[in-house]
Amino acid sequence: MTINEIQDDVIAEFSDFDDWMDRYQLLIDLGNEQEPLDEAYKTEQNLIEGCQSRVWLHAEEVDGKLIFKAESDAVIVKGIIALLIKVVSGHTADEILESELYFIDRIGLKEHLSPTRSNGLLSMVKQMRMYALAFKAKH
Repeated sequence: MTINEIQDDVIAEFSDFDDWMDRYQLLIDLGNEQEPLDEAYKTEQNLIEGCQSRVWLHAEEVDGKLIFKAESDAVIVKGIIALLIKVVSGHTADEILESELYFIDRIGLKEHLSPTRSNGLLSMVKQMRMYALAFKAKH
């Protein structure tokens, strides 16, 4: 599936719920379904700056595709990073760099987050793009 097809699925999944409490629960469930991040990756280097909560993000390249793994100590934030991983993980650096992550606005995520969480969301997206740039530069 392309990044846009996955985004469209996410938008459809979130549109099933009118109430933001239900959407928050969906985020929390996504975060809880995620495998815990290996302790070896919970380093200062993998900590995302600009997040109020602690968020660790690790990326590796497997067969030309970037695989992201992450964890957070806050349940909503863990769900947000899980959602981002669902959308961009498993794609090439070019696909990630060329994608516009429109699902964030379409599901109303930014406007339903506190300003600090919203900044954290932008920091997570920026860090994923930085990893994509770094892997692209290696080639």
